[in-house]
Amino acid sequence: MRKKVIAGNWKMNMLPNEAIEYIDKLSKLVKDTTNEVVLCVPYIDLFYALLAAQNTNIKIGAQNMHFEEKGAYTGEISPQMLKSINVEYVIIGHSERRQYYNETDETVNKKVNAAHRVGLKPIVCVGETLEERENGKTAEIITEQTKLALEGLDEEQVAKTIIAYEPIWAIGTGKTATSEDANNSIKEIRKEIARNYGQETANRVIIQYGGSVKAENAKELFSMSDIDGGLVGGASLKVDEFNKIIHFEQ
Repeated sequence: MRKKVIAGNWKMNMLPNEAIEYIDKLSKLVKDTTNEVVLCVPYIDLFYALLAAQNTNIKIGAQNMHFEEKGAYTGEISPQMLKSINVEYVIIGHSERRQYYNETDETVNKKVNAAHRVGLKPIVCVGETLEERENGKTAEIITEQTKLALEGLDEEQVAKTIIAYEPIWAIGTGKTATSEDANNSIKEIRKEIARNYGQETANRVIIQYGGSVKAENAKELFSMSDIDGGLVGGASLKVDEFNKIIHFEQ
């Protein structure tokens, strides 16, 4: 049985003092949940978030990293740097990184492999644009992105990789894929993993949905057969809202 992983992507929000206050509040509300709770915070908040999350069931992740161990990459952070302070998760290939910072399938793959080399758990984002969706290319786009992202990994590494299906047209727009559409797209991703790594591995991979997830639609989305939680953007910035998403079963 796959665990539900519910991750908040704060994007470029929250100062360190706000992060500490948020985690103090959330930790009391989610201490009894059986779902995995992850907060992916800005670099400046990582150390403070890790301290605040000590002795809680909240895991801390970064929102990006470089694929090299070290070097002349001004403004970048390496996988080893994240691991050295006990960061557990890292988002890779978010559509905003692809759109604004020229992230490609090749760099996503390099980052996924680099994350596994140091024991970070990657949350790899895939998703289609509105134009691609309207042209009936959803399955083609997301399965190809998934295939390329996982190249070079063995079956055990694939099983430990989280895929986040985030239709680009639904991110921050208030639009959400129907639960059936989202589930069908995630089934296609799982089939692609099965083709390349076997059904047993595919059955173990956690595949989230992301794209305007909120308290009102979380239960319907996360109750689908193949949706294993969510990567939550704006709604994760409000403690009460994110808590309701985490406790979607209630």
